[in-house]
Amino acid sequence: MAGLVELTSVRSPRVKSARRLAKRAFRQQDRKFLAEGPQAVREALALETASGTGLVELYTTAEAASRHADLVDLALQAGVPVLRASGEVMAELAQTVTPQGLLAVCAFLDVPLERALSGAPKLVTVLSHVRDPGNAGTVLRASDAAGAASVIFTDASVDPYNGKCVRASAGSLFHLPVVTGPRYTTLIPALKEAGLTVLAADGAGTHTLDDLADDGSLARPTAWVFGNEAWGLPEEVRALADDVVRVPIHGKAESLNLATAAAVCLYASARAQRSVS
Repeated sequence: MAGLVELTSVRSPRVKSARRLAKRAFRQQDRKFLAEGPQAVREALALETASGTGLVELYTTAEAASRHADLVDLALQAGVPVLRASGEVMAELAQTVTPQGLLAVCAFLDVPLERALSGAPKLVTVLSHVRDPGNAGTVLRASDAAGAASVIFTDASVDPYNGKCVRASAGSLFHLPVVTGPRYTTLIPALKEAGLTVLAADGAGTHTLDDLADDGSLARPTAWVFGNEAWGLPEEVRALADDVVRVPIHGKAESLNLATAAAVCLYASARAQRSVS
């Protein structure tokens, strides 16, 4: 496509500025992150078109520009700078082994906790001490699919703008409010003040998900708190929750991984809430 800025050197200041966003400290300093692949770019563009925020600039190889001409055209129409990158430049910027040729620099999307909890939310996801970015992104995606109002990453959790987390969210990062950084000591009281029952998901829970489904508890506005992949939730978090709940294991599996357990819990709440709405 004519008129696109050509970038052929990995030493270009513009390339260096984008490449540094692979590191969390620079992401936080610049309030920008990288979103790679056509799905993420499409969702970033949709948000940019709807609200005028989200997409700062778009890098594309010649092949990707031809294959995804619709996305390039949308970016240009939205006034987003589109930069033609050589294969070498894209390989320098991309965080995957086999780059797909499209990479966006996006503005941070997180919102204040007060905004996320306004409007009487019915379903909220909290990630407490979750460290694996792939798991975090998958839980974000499941939260979006289940209709959660927001996803909250506590101060001890992974950065939602980590490249692996962004990819695992499959575009859901651009769909719902995300909160970053609150401590559980202030977060959990705020959740309760917003009218949410706080349920801590833990394999050592005193009640099962089936128990709460049977007694109607899941129909209430709920904030689900999910913990670390290896050691679960700290005792302090479990103590502040209204209840500690485990997903029942009916077969011989030792346990469920974090993302699977989160999806089961979120969908159980979504189903119960919709049955009474």
